[in-house]
Amino acid sequence: MGPREIMYDINSILLAALLLLAMAVAMRLGRMVGKKSQRHHNDESKSQVGAVQGSLLGLLALLLGFTFSLALNRYDDRSRAVVSEANAIGTAWLRTDLLSDARRDEAKALMSRYGTIRYEAGRVPASEPVRRAELVGAAEEIFDKLWQVASAEVQEVGGPAAVSMTAALNDMIDALGERDAAIERHVPELVLFLMFATFVLLGSILGYSSGLTAVKAGFPVYAMLILIVALVFVIIDLDRPRRGLIEVNQQPLFAITNTMSEAVK
Repeated sequence: MGPREIMYDINSILLAALLLLAMAVAMRLGRMVGKKSQRHHNDESKSQVGAVQGSLLGLLALLLGFTFSLALNRYDDRSRAVVSEANAIGTAWLRTDLLSDARRDEAKALMSRYGTIRYEAGRVPASEPVRRAELVGAAEEIFDKLWQVASAEVQEVGGPAAVSMTAALNDMIDALGERDAAIERHVPELVLFLMFATFVLLGSILGYSSGLTAVKAGFPVYAMLILIVALVFVIIDLDRPRRGLIEVNQQPLFAITNTMSEAVK
């Protein structure tokens, strides 16, 4: 993983609360400036401020849609990666039945341990990166042992059954890499900073327009601000696979892990 980004370690709820506070402060300051500028504006300049406000709302909608799409796509990628890895492990597990008696039991025991470790790795919170790295390393060690078993089977027994086992193991390690890569992919922080800056700027424009027209911001304005902050919270939570309220479903891995554990008892 690259350098840790600034906002990644900050709680999603705290980020949303800070954004709401920043927008409220920007609105207040904008209203103060707008009140002081009333005498310098005519109807045309006030209309211009309204046009800028509308344009900024359109830009905000575009940014929200773009960022939400990015976060949702990454969440979907992580969900598909879990299913793909579970399917790859399940296929390799079934193909252990094709091994010779001398290696079948060992391969099944290793597969069961591998599945359990991969399931546990997916449940480790982001606050424990060392623990997750240990689990990933342990899974790779077990895979090496499985590969040695499959290689010995190919050399000593041969045949399509042994070859199919090595192909299944190859798919399994590819699935591990794809899933781990999907976990580390999230919305670029520059996009989030741009979105936050646009929100704060919008708050200041709304306040400025309110001060300029001497019309206090009503319920619809505050409702819009709260909705914006709620959407931001969802975007950030979707973008964080091992923290927050929205989590990737690990049920496919749990199911195959449970099946293997029951079989090797």
